Amino acid sequence: MEQVSPSLDHVPSTQVARVTEHAAVAAAMLSGRGDERAADQAAIAAMRAELSLTAISGTVVVGEGERDQAPALYVGEAVGAGGVEVDIALDPLEGTTICAKNLPNALTLIALAEPGCLLKVPDVYMEKIAVGPGYPDGIVSLDRSPADNLGALADARKVPVQQITACILDRPRNAGLIEEIRSVGAAIRLIGDGDVAGVIHTTDRAVTGIDIYMGIGGAPEGVLAAAALRCMGGQMQGRLQLNTLDKRARAEKMGLGHPDRIFTLADMVAGDVVFAATGVTDGNLLDGVRMHAGSIATHSLILRSRSRTVRNVRTRHHDLSRFGL
Repeated sequence: MEQVSPSLDHVPSTQVARVTEHAAVAAAMLSGRGDERAADQAAIAAMRAELSLTAISGTVVVGEGERDQAPALYVGEAVGAGGVEVDIALDPLEGTTICAKNLPNALTLIALAEPGCLLKVPDVYMEKIAVGPGYPDGIVSLDRSPADNLGALADARKVPVQQITACILDRPRNAGLIEEIRSVGAAIRLIGDGDVAGVIHTTDRAVTGIDIYMGIGGAPEGVLAAAALRCMGGQMQGRLQLNTLDKRARAEKMGLGHPDRIFTLADMVAGDVVFAATGVTDGNLLDGVRMHAGSIATHSLILRSRSRTVRNVRTRHHDLSRFGL
């Protein structure tokens, strides 16, 4: 049986949620204004400010960049007010474009884990495949063709492949994959941004209609998605897209081994982990921020791998001074 340190027991889930809530409100105030950079910077500043009040001694291991480039929460940055030592993966605003356009599924995200338990990855692309819980181990693999993976999933569900829906980022780099999936008759849900939400959607297909996530997205987002799946159950693999000498050198510097290595969920996230997400705009997973007279409402998801708890938290904030209002 896995031995788990109780260290994260000393970090209340409400503290973790406050970090994503603060960032979500800051981003929501700029939702639909058409300025991606402004929304992203507002979320970063709010997340950093709330982390500075949180009782942790944290190190960002998956963040906005690999170097010290303010205002990003960069890899290697120390955060927190002092306390439990944790490694942190974060995305202050997943879906900057969809936030700027006020489209669905913009989120703020953070994962806290014991030191050394989150895979450190360069800011490159990652090929990913993920399914939710309830399937035999190894049901999908990046070493198999999309058609084989979809067929295996359909067989496990005892349905024709035409009843399988894959979620994919709508990007030119995924055009070949999209064509192959359509050629076997499966459906596709294209998303413009936010592939962490796309992976999480596989955990509750009855609500989201998503059976599998496939395609190439960001590597940091891959680790965040793996953190959520570790808490909720599911399977995931990732393979870094190291198509230049510079990218290979950065990966080698991080000790990531062979450039074609497939990382499993356990490779990307180990030990105990706490994950939190707050909706910025409405989506399948979470409702967006609501501004009321004298209060603000947020909707968050708080997960813990050790206890396998999934908390949907709706909060009404009456102290608006916290948000600079």
